[in-house]
Amino acid sequence: MKESTKWTLHIGAGVLILVLLGLHMLTMHMQTVLELFGLGTENVTGFEAVAQRSKMVSYMVIYILLLGAALYHGLYGLRNIALEVFPGQGARKAIGGLFTVVGLAFFALGTYAAIAAFTMEV
Repeated sequence: MKESTKWTLHIGAGVLILVLLGLHMLTMHMQTVLELFGLGTENVTGFEAVAQRSKMVSYMVIYILLLGAALYHGLYGLRNIALEVFPGQGARKAIGGLFTVVGLAFFALGTYAAIAAFTMEV
């Protein structure tokens, strides 16, 4: 994949993080804002509310998308920093391979956790 394509995906992942993290923050912290106006007495961070949300397909998909975007965005940025420190062609391939394997492993683990929470009996 060309570097310009990777950079475009990096920027796109940043935008996706902004949107999905905004949705997450709105869901998790809107209660505090509503309470300022005397509204919203439901506890959105309580176990029951979290367990109920974990059963929703939309939340599982959002968390997996957020995980993928955050991992790509962060590891691509870290890869670029590592490539500036170790500029050789051999280092480029080793660093790229290392970050790909680490990213896929973390993505698999996080996806497993999201699916396990979705299928968990409460």
